[in-house]
Amino acid sequence: MEGSHSLCPNCGATLAPDVRVCPACQFSLEPTALPRIDESVDPPDEPSPAPAVEEERPKPAPVPRGTAPRAPVRKSAPPVPNPFEAELSRRLARLNQWAEGARALGTDLPRLPAWAEEAARSAPNPEPWAEVVRGIERIAQRRIVTAFEEWDKRTKSRLTRLEAYAVDSRLERDQIEDALHAARTGDIAQALATYHQVDRVVTLKERHLDQAREELERVVALLKDMAVLGVEPPVDPTEVAEDLEAELRAGKLASLKQQIRALRLQAVNRLKSGLPRYIAQYGDYLLEERKHGTATELEAMQLARGAREFFHGRPEEGLRRLRALQQTHGLPAGGRGRAGASREDGA
Repeated sequence: MEGSHSLCPNCGATLAPDVRVCPACQFSLEPTALPRIDESVDPPDEPSPAPAVEEERPKPAPVPRGTAPRAPVRKSAPPVPNPFEAELSRRLARLNQWAEGARALGTDLPRLPAWAEEAARSAPNPEPWAEVVRGIERIAQRRIVTAFEEWDKRTKSRLTRLEAYAVDSRLERDQIEDALHAARTGDIAQALATYHQVDRVVTLKERHLDQAREELERVVALLKDMAVLGVEPPVDPTEVAEDLEAELRAGKLASLKQQIRALRLQAVNRLKSGLPRYIAQYGDYLLEERKHGTATELEAMQLARGAREFFHGRPEEGLRRLRALQQTHGLPAGGRGRAGASREDGA
């Protein structure tokens, strides 16, 4: 075949047709071993790269007929905090503190109802509710100022009584003015704190004064009851009452209490010897009344109770019962009581 060449299988040289020995390497060639080169045939093209295969995406599930397609779900933004809520909580807490403190002053303050508080916390426009709260605060402050002015009058009257007994109260008067000023300028917390302090101190001073007054009156009454029952007191009740009152007015509470304790001890010691004799005489008087047909069971019981109170360490109570018995049934003067005198008058 024209146009075809052979190749030497030993060295690869190109051979002419019908050549039996390779001129290049002298290799003996056989007709069947020689590969031929067909110049009329084009060499095969290089394999072209395979086309890229697109990745299949999952198809959405078919929507059933008659069903509207679902809208895509959007993530909601986080809720924006209401700046008024913290301010509202602070103001309401302050109103509650005012209300608790004002109750001791004897006045009630307005408050925001629960439903209004809930509405204010969730309101998109909090300004109207803020104005409501400010209005309540103004009303509460006016009521507190009025209550402080009334408290000022009452407390100054109490201080005047204390000062009559030489109890110093200048500090309390200054604190009252400070509390009034704080209330009028809106510092309600400071005003209430000063109020509680002043009221506590004034009450304590009054308690000490009242205790001294009560002890004075009790010992004077004890001395007077002794005189009425015929038991001579250690001192004259009228004179000692004036002396003790002078001590009390001078504010000498410590020395006053010492004098009262000494007088009471002297009176009890004297009663230990004189009172049993009186009780025995009065018992005989009741027995004599009973012999004449007068019922004296209640009087005998009252006499026994008075004696028991005295011997159990309560001389003031014991003498009070005995004096009441004498006032209702009479005194056995010279063996004659009121009942006996009445019988003779009617005879």
